[in-house]
Amino acid sequence: MPDLAAAPATLLIVALLAYLLGSVPFGIVMARLFGLGDLRKIGSGSIGATNVLRTGNKLAAILTLLGDAGKGGVAVLLAQASVGRDAAQVAALAALLGHAYSVFLRFRGGKSVATGLGIFAVLSPPMALGMALAWVGTAAALRISSLAALVACAAAPVLAVWLAPDTVVLTVVLAGLIVAFHHSNIRRLLAGTEPRIGRSRT
Repeated sequence: MPDLAAAPATLLIVALLAYLLGSVPFGIVMARLFGLGDLRKIGSGSIGATNVLRTGNKLAAILTLLGDAGKGGVAVLLAQASVGRDAAQVAALAALLGHAYSVFLRFRGGKSVATGLGIFAVLSPPMALGMALAWVGTAAALRISSLAALVACAAAPVLAVWLAPDTVVLTVVLAGLIVAFHHSNIRRLLAGTEPRIGRSRT
């Protein structure tokens, strides 16, 4: 992790702005724009793209994925360009927490997979590509989005050591948080009741 060279007040402002950006619930926004109902009462109840896909609206799901990934990437990119690499990593953590604990949803939110991918796409594009390939490969083989996310998170620290050593600490923290956010999915995976991609949870 790079040294925190920026002033504490600057990093605090970066964290606040990144948190607010990360808090924008694109899944909820798209569900309302497309008239899909309350996303939190559909499928798994998650606000992410996979649950939007369960409504049958592929365009809304794609836009949700782009929005959730984009907000993480934009938060990091702006912090890195205006302040530095240290601020970028602070913004990364804040944006991820914003998605998981959105101020616009009474501090509830999603599991931050897409937001995390957007973050890593800016911090280290090769690492983000490796994570995306791990997700796609697992999802294609087993058709379980949450398991694909867990595999990608497990791969992330290994990829960071190889491709982005200055992000190893941050990567471990972010990947650990995303795994923790999947606690209910892990229980369903162990019980064999986790829904598959493209199917509604019964």
